[in-house]
Amino acid sequence: MKKIISVLLAAAFIMPLAACGSDGSQGDGSGQMYNASLPGNPESLDPQFADDAASNTVISNLYSGLMSLDGSGNPVCRNAASYEVSEDQLVYTFHLREDNYWFYDFSDDDIIDDGEYFPVTAKDYIFAFQRLLDPEMHSPYAEMFSCIDGGEESLSGRTSAQDIAVTSTDDFTLIIRLAYPCADFINRLATNAAVPCNEEFFLSTKGRYGLDDDSVMSNGAFFVRQWFYDPYGKNNILYMRQNKVNSNDEHRVYPSYLSFTIEKNDEDIAKLFKDGDIDCMTVTDSSAYSSKKYKKNAVRSTTLGFIFNTGNKTCADMNFRKALALSIDRKSLDSKINSDVTAAGGIIPPAVKLLGRSYRELSDDSPMSVTDKEQAAELIESAKRSIGVETFEQLKILMISGTADSAYVHYVTQSWKESLGIYIGIEEVSAEEFEKRLEDGEYQIALYPLKGCYNSGISALESTVDCEYIRTSGEAKAAVAELWRCGNASELVEKYASCEKQILGEYGFIPLFYKNEYLITKKECADIIFDPFSYSVCFREAKYFDD
Repeated sequence: MKKIISVLLAAAFIMPLAACGSDGSQGDGSGQMYNASLPGNPESLDPQFADDAASNTVISNLYSGLMSLDGSGNPVCRNAASYEVSEDQLVYTFHLREDNYWFYDFSDDDIIDDGEYFPVTAKDYIFAFQRLLDPEMHSPYAEMFSCIDGGEESLSGRTSAQDIAVTSTDDFTLIIRLAYPCADFINRLATNAAVPCNEEFFLSTKGRYGLDDDSVMSNGAFFVRQWFYDPYGKNNILYMRQNKVNSNDEHRVYPSYLSFTIEKNDEDIAKLFKDGDIDCMTVTDSSAYSSKKYKKNAVRSTTLGFIFNTGNKTCADMNFRKALALSIDRKSLDSKINSDVTAAGGIIPPAVKLLGRSYRELSDDSPMSVTDKEQAAELIESAKRSIGVETFEQLKILMISGTADSAYVHYVTQSWKESLGIYIGIEEVSAEEFEKRLEDGEYQIALYPLKGCYNSGISALESTVDCEYIRTSGEAKAAVAELWRCGNASELVEKYASCEKQILGEYGFIPLFYKNEYLITKKECADIIFDPFSYSVCFREAKYFDD
């Protein structure tokens, strides 16, 4: 869990990527060369294992799976030409495209097409899922796919990973049987973890799969031409070229090249942008970028809310936490804030899609945004009696600088002062200090960013109940665990809402804002796809139009 939190906090602030100029651009925006910056060296380009932001961006351009997310965050067929689901929701039959190829670049010179290619088959997907569910691999994504029949038995060591129910009838028909219905399964197949893996090539790398440019093979839009990284030097790069065998009229790859510089810190990347070397970047604060000069694609993917250090006597009191929650007037708050955030009453952010729509359109969070200042005042008096104090000690809200405008949080603390007679200060710190203070327990209240690891309400709720800093009951955790076995997407709407209500009723997390993250590009750039959950940026369909 700490690694997930670390990735979230480190990547949430700035992960700029760029589209810089064109290299023979055509009238349809194709043929361009994109220059980009990665926030550190990719830890691995093994899709079944990697989970850092830099790796996810490269992997999303290097590989492709059965499904992918479109620009709106909805799952669509990628390497699956089509699929059917059985009436009992247990058997998924995928008909694979026959024009998706593996390409391996074995040339040491500059000949673009020098390499070999061969079709991606059902066998490659079977091997990938066997790797995911092999307990010796310790994949961070194993639990996501334990719904596959035999998956839980394999992960527990009771059976072999080769026995999982992922089979084929021929090279281009893949059959996946689930142990129980799972309406979220298609969303999981759109993640990087579900891309294929060629067994023969994997074994040929002798344990180095994904660790250097000689141990990766592409079935996606681009292949790795060069990957150089010296932790003590400069000019670290990862250079990719268009995988021409996977670009055709129906599934076209628009850019010709991707060139990533590997930077050591956010400041260096920001400087590249300010110097004009970077034309596209992702940020959490877009206020410095004029809409007249740049395009802004805002994705409301993070929920910011208050968490409490229950080692503190005041914060451990349920009446105290509930009083704070009931004193927040979100309608009034919404009138005072700009479009970067909106007042939040639930846990699942609007970016999460279900049934082709934002979940928050399907389930209004207003029933969870109750304001009752009279009851809140009564609860505060009860808290004082139970704690045995006449006044509360001075408390502070710890927040990451730049996560949201602290003035918006001040609106809330001012309302607490007016209605409850409680003064709570605000302390802004860096992401690194924020994480350390939480780990060390050196805080009273914190404005905490919650987000799932993929576009799913289940993932958002699971990140809440699994968070070591949020007090949740066993009943709430059990309710979220049951979501994995829901086979009907329409039922998920009601079950998500029920879980949100149960978790929020324990007042270990008080939602405050749904927060935007942004992909900012120059006016010339179009159709770059940003996934704010994995922090990946995909350039497959990216286009560049000269003014």
